[in-house]
Amino acid sequence: MAAEAHTIAELARALKARETTAEAVLDRCLQRVADRNAGLNAFITVFEAAARAQALEADREIAAGRHRGPLHGVPISIKDLFDVRGSATTAASRVRRDHVADRDAWSIARLREAGAVFIGKTNLHEFAFGTTSEDSAYGPARHPLDSHRSPGGSSGGSAASVADGMCFASMGTDTGGSIRIPSAVCGLVGLKPTVGELSTEGVVPLSSTMDHIGPICRSVEDAGMLYDVLRGETPRETGPRPDPRGLRLGIPREYFLALLDTQVASAFDAACRQLRDAGVTLEDVAIPHAGDVAAIYLHIVLAEGAVYHAKTLEQRPNDYTPNVRLRLEMGRYVLAEDYVRALRGRDLLKREVDAALAGRDGLLLPTVTIPAPKIGAPMALLGAVEEPVRNAMLRCTQAFNLSGHPAISMPCGATTEGLPIGAQIVGAHGDTPGLLRVARAVEGCL
Repeated sequence: MAAEAHTIAELARALKARETTAEAVLDRCLQRVADRNAGLNAFITVFEAAARAQALEADREIAAGRHRGPLHGVPISIKDLFDVRGSATTAASRVRRDHVADRDAWSIARLREAGAVFIGKTNLHEFAFGTTSEDSAYGPARHPLDSHRSPGGSSGGSAASVADGMCFASMGTDTGGSIRIPSAVCGLVGLKPTVGELSTEGVVPLSSTMDHIGPICRSVEDAGMLYDVLRGETPRETGPRPDPRGLRLGIPREYFLALLDTQVASAFDAACRQLRDAGVTLEDVAIPHAGDVAAIYLHIVLAEGAVYHAKTLEQRPNDYTPNVRLRLEMGRYVLAEDYVRALRGRDLLKREVDAALAGRDGLLLPTVTIPAPKIGAPMALLGAVEEPVRNAMLRCTQAFNLSGHPAISMPCGATTEGLPIGAQIVGAHGDTPGLLRVARAVEGCL
């Protein structure tokens, strides 16, 4: 029954067969928003009237035999970094509270053409510069399973909206892990394609050379459908799940797995056993300069962020949240020689990730080293070591923003408290479709 549809693939079949209507599905999602958003703070803006108009139009078109594809009539939320014509793009900041977009971002235009129903704009870490979604002019986004915890960031409201049943997918951005981190801690699938593959036109930038856009959803199949639409292609029939036997995955243990929460480590080890039992070959690989990732990343993201924000940092510094303002101000003191040195380090890292992938179908590692942290917690315990929460959440993701390789997070277990844990697969540069095929095979084993 359509009322039980969990994924876009299931809902699309029900809508096309007219077993339900886009209007009825939207009504359920809007009711969930009405019931839950005050507690979760997932949405900054809800497009109730516009979404109803889109849903009614989808129903009319489907009834007339003009079905546009699997996103037609499907409720989707949008991180409030993307321009949606006629609505504010706040970036969760007082700096942009009055900015109203006069046209859709490139990606939003493609989703609109595919018939998606835009339910609203979601909360985030201000200007996408954080991992917990708590530094926001609109207050922190909260985890659907525990409102005292973070849903991750920076696309925290996006992940919370999907995980809580307010919509079927969300558009997010990822500069250091901001799609994959919230997907992991909320039990979802989050895809970061190859750098530059999907246009960021019409999206408020953080880092001009490392920003990515991509979907947060409930299955790898759904991620593939959204990816195809965003590429301007007709979504492919996914067919049977690929056989995992014969896959070769490398595990970069040094640095990435050196510091893990004990329950994350246990869940990842269990996932590895399940994959081996399914016929997947797992072997350790090296990324020699992984320990330099954080320094390389910071010298690039701070400098590029400071350039974009230079004018408003001068004119409206108090309109930023304190933590985000501090990070952006730090970017003003990055020396040109350090920025160029970091760019060279990024090139080296890309070559090392390429080498680790040589002859293999992907890399496998945890997505986040800790489960969803408590809101306001400054430190996390990784085994016997305390680490700043921000560092702990970025440790396994930011390398692949630097290298530009496509990466996807999917659920791989939960803590004893029921908090989701994610596993990440990294694919060959430029081969996001190949990554999705591997991820579908792996998903069936976890």
